[in-house]
Amino acid sequence: MQNVENYRQSFIKYLDQYVQVRNPKSLYEPISYILNLGGKRIRPILTLMTAEIFGQDYEIALDAALSVEVFHNFSLIHDDIMDDAPLRRSQPTVHEKWDLNTGILSGDAMLIMAYQLFEKYEPKVFRNLAKLFSKTAIQVCEGQQYDIDFETRNDVDISDYLKMIEFKTAVLIGAAMKMGAIIAEVSEQDQNAIYEFGKNLGIAFQLQDDYLDVFGDAATFGKQVGGDIIENKKTYLYLTALNLSSETDKLELLNLYNSSNNKDAKINSVKNLFLNCGADKATLKEIEKHTHHAFSVLNSLNISDDKKTILKQFGQQLMNRSV
Repeated sequence: MQNVENYRQSFIKYLDQYVQVRNPKSLYEPISYILNLGGKRIRPILTLMTAEIFGQDYEIALDAALSVEVFHNFSLIHDDIMDDAPLRRSQPTVHEKWDLNTGILSGDAMLIMAYQLFEKYEPKVFRNLAKLFSKTAIQVCEGQQYDIDFETRNDVDISDYLKMIEFKTAVLIGAAMKMGAIIAEVSEQDQNAIYEFGKNLGIAFQLQDDYLDVFGDAATFGKQVGGDIIENKKTYLYLTALNLSSETDKLELLNLYNSSNNKDAKINSVKNLFLNCGADKATLKEIEKHTHHAFSVLNSLNISDDKKTILKQFGQQLMNRSV
């Protein structure tokens, strides 16, 4: 087995060969730009790791890993357009650096390129990869639409939110791992189990992201603490607080989310309301629930205990972010 850094470096080397700019440059330069902005490359690493966990040479999974990363970055281009976001990883977003039409068209091309990357695989593997990819891609779109809808809905509940983050974030992590299993041509049972592992870890990771946005250390979290509060996002913490708060605190929370108060004062007030009703503890409990479920799935995999330990350790490292 390789270590995580070896997977990352192998993937980046393969990515560098792939992102050569072609003509028309106005279409392909933005694609090269977004793919070279960096990031943790967690999804492609998971594809490579899973293939090797199941006994396949991880290099055979490089095209599938690249497909996952191309699709992920395609979704980021279009998400940034919908959010009118000026920055991505501290750099100008594609539609800001070029223009709106370029962002749309280059993103469309990336979606097609993601499918093309499956063409080197044998027909059975190709078919299974494409089927999984199509299902995942439409779920990601559904998750994004749910997220947009939630901005104007006042009837969002916790189950709605969990479904949204499952589709928008977690299914792609599950699919990245299942692709490695498909390439290794393991049983359908193992394919589905590793998908459940990745999906539940993805849900836990997103919930932890919500938690750290409020209670994290800005120096280690890598984002502005309180950003979700400023943007009035209906996160797990917020929805839980509405359920657990007294009527007085609930009304105050609703008023804060409909106000444009001083940002620091708003963040501190909301944070205190979350603490007062125990929404912080309830969120940590939900994170633990999904993490535990992910790890419990490992027991059903037909792999050695050493390999189960590797997967568990990766999951623990992924979730080990400073609060």
